[in-house]
Order: sequence, then C-alpha cells, then structure tokens
Amino acid sequence: MTDPSSHGTADHDATPDEDAIRTVTERIDHEETIDLLRELVRIRSPYFEEDAITEFVFDWLDARNLDPERHPVSEPALTGFEGNNVLARLDGSDPDAPTLLLNAHMDTVQIVEAWEEDPLSGRVEDGKLYGQGACDMKGGLAGIMVAFDALAGADLAGSVIFTAVVDEEGPYGLGANQLLRDGITDECDAAVVTEPGPILAQEDIENPALLLGARGRFLYDISVTGQAAHGSQPDKGVNAVADAGRLAAAFEDLAVGSHEQLGDGSVCPLQIEGGGETLSVPEACRLLVDRHVVVGETEAVVRADAERLVEDLDLGSDVEVGFRDAPAPDVRYGPYVTDPDQPLVGALTSGVETVTGEEPAIGYFSSVGDFNYFGHRAGLPTVIVGPDGENIHGAGEFVYTDEVVEVARIVAGGCVSLLG
Repeated sequence: MTDPSSHGTADHDATPDEDAIRTVTERIDHEETIDLLRELVRIRSPYFEEDAITEFVFDWLDARNLDPERHPVSEPALTGFEGNNVLARLDGSDPDAPTLLLNAHMDTVQIVEAWEEDPLSGRVEDGKLYGQGACDMKGGLAGIMVAFDALAGADLAGSVIFTAVVDEEGPYGLGANQLLRDGITDECDAAVVTEPGPILAQEDIENPALLLGARGRFLYDISVTGQAAHGSQPDKGVNAVADAGRLAAAFEDLAVGSHEQLGDGSVCPLQIEGGGETLSVPEACRLLVDRHVVVGETEAVVRADAERLVEDLDLGSDVEVGFRDAPAPDVRYGPYVTDPDQPLVGALTSGVETVTGEEPAIGYFSSVGDFNYFGHRAGLPTVIVGPDGENIHGAGEFVYTDEVVEVARIVAGGCVSLLG
C-alpha cells in the first residue's frame, strides 16, 4: 500500500467532480486520523459495554460543532440491554437530493486472553496499528468520523447521516436494529458501511475494494428428545446426545444454495449440550447449527432442509427444528446484493479513482453484520468499503494505517460525487 497522500495526481486535466473530491479529501490529515484511531482503540468497548466509547465519539463530534445526538437503544426481553448509538446529520441544500447513511460500529468482541501485549495499546509499527478491534472496526469508525468532519465544510445538495452503533458484535445487532425500528433508515437512499472488506471477502481481493453484498445467516436451535434409562442398560433408552451427534454430522453434508456473486452457502454445527446425569442415558439435548445463506434461501427453505434431513435419518429421538430466539421475527441477517449500476457504486468508484488512481476491486462479504440490516431489511443499496488488516477477533489484531486514511478519503470523495 502506497502513501495515500501521493494519490490523485494523474497527468490528465481534472474534472469538476475530481476537483470537488480533492477539495474535501485534502481536509483529511493522515496523522490526525491515526491519532484518533489510537484513542478509539485504547477505549475498552466489548459489546454491551460501549458507554465509554459512546461518550468519546459524542464528545469528539460535539467539539467540532457537528451536533451529535445520543440515540437510545433498548432491548428488554432477551438481553436487558440499554445503551446509545451516536447520530449526527449534515443537511444538504436540496431536499429532493439523496440522503446517504455512513455507518460503523463502536463495539468489539470480548478481549482475547492470548494477547502477548496490551490488547488496547494502539501500538503502531511498520504501518500497522495493533489492538483489539483495530481492524474490526475502529479503523472504519475513525474513517467515517474524519470523513464526516471533512464533509461539514462542503457544499452538498444531498444529506449525510452519521451513525456509530452499539452491539454489532453481539447476538442481535441491536444498534443497527434500533435505526430501523426508529425510522432512521427510512430517511436514507443508500448506505456505506466501513467494515474491513478484503479480509472477509468471499474471494481473494485487495484494497481499494468495494463489497456489493453479503451472505445471510440463520442459527438453527434444535431440540432432541430421547428416553432416559440407566446407563448400564443403554438399549432400554434413546440417547438424545448420540442422536444429536448423528444429526450434527449429517448437517455437514447438507446441500446448500449457490449464487453467482455471493458464492455457496455453508453449514457449521456449533454446539451440542445435554445429558449430564452421572449414569443415565441422556433424555434431552440441544444442537446449535450455523447456516450462512445466499439469495433465495428463505427461512421456509432453510427450515424445510433441516426437517428433511431429520426425516431421512430416522432417529429414535423426537426432533424439533427451530431457530434462535430474536427480539422480533424480522431481526435476522438476510442476504443481499447491490446492483453495480447503482449511483452509490459509481460515486464510490469515482472516490477510489480520484484518491488512489486505481479502479476498485469488486467483491462480496462472506459473513454478516449491520450491512445486512441495511441491504436486506431496509432495502437500501449498501456498499462495504473498509481498511484491511489481520487477526480479526483474535490476538495480534491490526489494521493498516494507510488504508484507514485512504478509506476516509474514499468515503468523503464518494459522498461528494453522489451528493454534490
């Protein structure tokens, strides 16, 4: 990766669009952006524990007169969670022009114990910044913060809504879900999410890259009920744990869907729990199975696949196929694909070409995140563009610092191209 400050110097006459993009992107300072990222990484913020980073993001925006607001997030039924997203808006001059959502999440996974250094150090070495969540996704969060600040001085016809959300790494994406529940996404015409892109793409690509879709996900929650008996006479009972094991093994060979852009679906048994009596045939067992899906694999299809698998096995236990509890029936990660002819894709492409002098690679995300809520549930054209790194969710996680700055400039440039 070359220094982003050296990009955008092609030897042709600049177009008005390129001039406008450069005017905004030149406001994004490399060192200030990395200093901000280091501060974000040094704030411990596992999901459900985001209060400190929420206040930091709010105060940073407030200090720059960007009028942030705390957006309450509440889920009393399953998690009891209470927290806040951070929202801010730049109103354009034309109410008929598009409104673009810029989104990043503030939380990380729980701190991994295998770190051999302070997991919140923010240490920079050889163009890499280290820390839990540095790549996923405080690099992207820093990117949209400085991009939004740079856009505040631009003369835009369209509007920008900034959202820094909680609980993306948690079980339900409660922060993004609240944006949908409260109608924030109804105000938007498209969305950009600055998740790390290439490292989690379906195929081998490098930045600069635009990811135009993602697979979806269901989590099977299957109950297996056998018949208890004394462990010394297993033939008199029906072993729920053994049947759950047979079912888990069969899931690995389940035929899944395929999609031209998203690739193949996937199935992965995650957990078997049950039994526990010291000398009894296990009467009950629970099986959790991950199912990543592509467009066309609906809830009905996914349920029918599992029920057919159970029927073919002809187990002695009774099996009930269900899905993980959710705060509401629509709170799930559906697959989506954004049309490459969408104006947002063209605008971000212009941003990439002006900032880097290259054409972006096009890819598709392998897993799920808040972008599924925007692209599938809200039906917004949604593009992922984010800095790359390594060891996401693990010890030694890092993000490439030049790419953080580059993504900030690409996003700002894309906004100017789309909304200017």
